[in-house]
Amino acid sequence: MKKTLLICCLALAAVSYAHSQEKNPQTDHGFYVKLTGGYFFSVSPGQFPNVGSYPPQEVFKTIDPSTGATTIVSQKVLTGSYGAGIRGGLSGGFQFNRFIAVELTANYYHSNKNLMTHEEDMLTTGQLAGKVISHGYVNAVDLAPGLVISPGLQGRFNPYVRFGVVVPVWGRLKIETDAYKLSSVPNQPAIIAAQTTIARKEEIKPNQTIGFQGALGVTYKLGTRLAVFLETEYRNVPVKSKSKEITAYNEKTNVVNTSNGQTVATSGRTLNDLSVAERYTDYQTTLTQQSNTPVATDPTKPTQTQYKNNNAHSNDLKSYINIGGLGLNLGLRFRL
Repeated sequence: MKKTLLICCLALAAVSYAHSQEKNPQTDHGFYVKLTGGYFFSVSPGQFPNVGSYPPQEVFKTIDPSTGATTIVSQKVLTGSYGAGIRGGLSGGFQFNRFIAVELTANYYHSNKNLMTHEEDMLTTGQLAGKVISHGYVNAVDLAPGLVISPGLQGRFNPYVRFGVVVPVWGRLKIETDAYKLSSVPNQPAIIAAQTTIARKEEIKPNQTIGFQGALGVTYKLGTRLAVFLETEYRNVPVKSKSKEITAYNEKTNVVNTSNGQTVATSGRTLNDLSVAERYTDYQTTLTQQSNTPVATDPTKPTQTQYKNNNAHSNDLKSYINIGGLGLNLGLRFRL
């Protein structure tokens, strides 16, 4: 298959070169720029990565406060992709002749928000005991070199194919989490309860990767130098996590007398109160005994996690996402 493709490309190149010698070089070759905007759809949904200790699931549970018995009302796995979203790009290209050109495109991509985890615990009395909900989205910048081949039609319409690679140069998976927890207070009567709310933002940095791009499109000439184009493009860009940082954190706990709603005490934590292990995570393919993983949680401080070394980056398993998809691009092409 590869040999056949190579022979076809060489033959096309030879034919295009022969034709180019018979045409006006001013119209058949030279530099051009393209401005592109498009929307991409997800074509390969998969299971989302965990958000901390919470799996990619939507779970609704009820809890009997008298016995502590928990019943799962409903549960489902959350799937999707970060390949759906908007993309804008600026391209520079060189047309060798009517049939072959090369391009280099710089793209900015912003994905749709995805529900990554959702858990709700309701007491049988109807009171909310706990809730966690997280949404994630991707921002990324990539460079995409490609080869463009067309039949070189002389009319206004000219179809083409483009294929090449995608090299992400910057990107972040951003996750926003809101949580609520109702808990008892040690050494206090049952009417005294702690109500904790947490708002957290985190960013996951990716490892270096390379992907594939392919497009089928058509240009329509508006003049000797200006044309519009419409294309459908497919991208496959798998990405695995490298490290994570919590960039915003706000925790507030109100100790409340539930019989009259009066707040007895208030405490909280901010970003600067987090330990190094809580704030920074390095991802590993395999966790070992040497990995800095959680060891305990203080029951008097249920939102704080203790690690083997609280003053070093924690470790977690690598996660994988795909920021590729199938999309439509519309733009302008201007020959210099």
